[in-house]
Amino acid sequence: MSKEKTKQLHKDVAPFAKSDLKKSTIQLLNTIPPVFILWFLAYQSLKVSVILAIAVSIVAAFFVVRTFIIFHDCTHGSFFRNKKANNIVGTITGVLTLFPYEKWKREHSIHHATSSNLDKRGVGDIWVMTVEEYAQASKWERLGYRFYRNPLVLFGLGPLYLVLIAGRFNRKDARKKERLNTYLINVILVLLYSGLIWLIGWQAFLLIQGVMMFTAAMLGIWLFYIQHTFEDSYFEEESDWDYVKAAVEGSSYYQLPRVLQWATGNIGFHHVHHLAPRVPNYNLEMAHELTPPLHNATTITLKTSLESLRYRLYDPANKTFITFKEAKQFITKNKLAIDLKPKRTRFE
Repeated sequence: MSKEKTKQLHKDVAPFAKSDLKKSTIQLLNTIPPVFILWFLAYQSLKVSVILAIAVSIVAAFFVVRTFIIFHDCTHGSFFRNKKANNIVGTITGVLTLFPYEKWKREHSIHHATSSNLDKRGVGDIWVMTVEEYAQASKWERLGYRFYRNPLVLFGLGPLYLVLIAGRFNRKDARKKERLNTYLINVILVLLYSGLIWLIGWQAFLLIQGVMMFTAAMLGIWLFYIQHTFEDSYFEEESDWDYVKAAVEGSSYYQLPRVLQWATGNIGFHHVHHLAPRVPNYNLEMAHELTPPLHNATTITLKTSLESLRYRLYDPANKTFITFKEAKQFITKNKLAIDLKPKRTRFE
């Protein structure tokens, strides 16, 4: 795609970057109340069956994901036209989803500004090593990376780390506003959760809230993973990196069944979102459908998305993700050339 075409594509999507108060209000009403209703039903279900309570909690998790999409839009300033409204609703939905609004807002903006840039990895993204970096890494660095990229760790321990640790502490370079927002949300969570535990007991609370939030976080990590980890995903060094190409060729179109598309707030149209972050989630599908060049984005289905679990390392030379097995063959074949290259880490 030429630079002229990429610039035009960005202009073509711009008209969809308008929030609609009516649509935003409807989405709030059909998303957040169901979280509370299903939570209450899950608690009542404990009188019938623990299995039933877990099942209801899992259904509630999809509404938590949808709540997160509202939170996500607020961080981009796209859910409402009014900045203050975005900040208020973003903070409230941050409490419901266990994410500090200001902290996530800054880290996510860095993700958008550096997505698919090999020279600017490390903030707001999933750890990706190139095959050469892996080849030059120490035994312990390789072991750590393999551990991190193991699906059981990424989607099992990952959700726990995300909500219990990463979301509870500020970065060292956080400014006062960001720090205070994180403290505020943490205090609200402590008071809210303490009250619920006092009312229903820690066992019932842990079962319902634990299952709901773990499932929601796991789904969130999966969506983020699959939308940037596919075989021919775009990655370039800073000198050749292009924002529009990174959006359209480095983000996938996750084609989901209608019910799942609704539950995930249209975030499957991730290529549109990265191209124009100010497009609210309810306009993403329309922007995709009415902008023909976007139809060429890599399309992934539920079935084909499972193949991405095999992809562990990125091969810049061939512009593709590869497996650890393929990496071993590559390293053996190109050992001398790799050894002569200067070592680079993802944080440089």
